[in-house]
Amino acid sequence: MIRICTDRDLDSILEIINDGAQAYRGIIPQDRWHEPYMARRELSREIEDGVVFYGYEEEDFLAGVMGIQDRCDVSLIRHAYVRTARRNHGIGSRLLDFLQSTTDKPLLVGTWAAATWAIAFYQKKGYRVLPPHQKDHLLKKYWNIPQRQVDTSVVLAGPGWPQP
Repeated sequence: MIRICTDRDLDSILEIINDGAQAYRGIIPQDRWHEPYMARRELSREIEDGVVFYGYEEEDFLAGVMGIQDRCDVSLIRHAYVRTARRNHGIGSRLLDFLQSTTDKPLLVGTWAAATWAIAFYQKKGYRVLPPHQKDHLLKKYWNIPQRQVDTSVVLAGPGWPQP
């Protein structure tokens, strides 16, 4: 079952993000990795900034989370993570399909350029990697991330994004 996450779920959201982010250890730039990958304060800031989390629940247990953030003329898919033990069971696909159904706006996803598995996941779902000049512009316009993260990330556009 997919449901909106509430304040009761904050600990589970953090567990899922920090567990799932272990896949980035040694892959993303070392200066961008930290423990925990996401702290409670950062999660709270993301929620205050409009990220709405949805969770995939199995038997009263959250197995994955994915956020969506309204940014005027687009929606951003944010913080998409599945517990390591539950990966490759379609949870990420179900969450993405659900979130896509909640908006008519074009969708964008930012991820680490070195996270080839994440890029491949979104490409299988019809997303395409945008060129570097467009990526830089979009990351600065819609995300609030440091320049180092801009330099080491990619942006993928959902199926409804206009072709160049």
